[in-house]
Amino acid sequence: MALQFITTPAGDRMVVMPEDEYRKLAKAAEMAEDEADIAAVERFHARLASGDEELIPAEFVNRMLDGENRIKVWREYRAMTLRDLAAKADVSPAYLSQIESGKRDGTFDTIKKIAAALDITVDELA
Repeated sequence: MALQFITTPAGDRMVVMPEDEYRKLAKAAEMAEDEADIAAVERFHARLASGDEELIPAEFVNRMLDGENRIKVWREYRAMTLRDLAAKADVSPAYLSQIESGKRDGTFDTIKKIAAALDITVDELA
């Protein structure tokens, strides 16, 4: 392959190559990217099949994206009442209500218990 190296007036080094060689390199890069994407999708499907991943309806995702309290959205997605979640997380319903309404921040320990009760990670509440 005949490559030519040039330096621009701004000091950038450039490589000039035959177009057919460039097209081969671009196609190889595209194929590698496609293979990585395919592998990522396969890993996701395996995690979904094993129960390590779940799909959430857009209605709930949109509520979170719109800024609604994530604990409340996840609780409603899991079809739990506030009292159900409070009991399962071992916190008072009043405290949970204050967290959901934004009147209080839960401690990290409390958020961990709520996440566990909702069967999600703490990151999914952040």
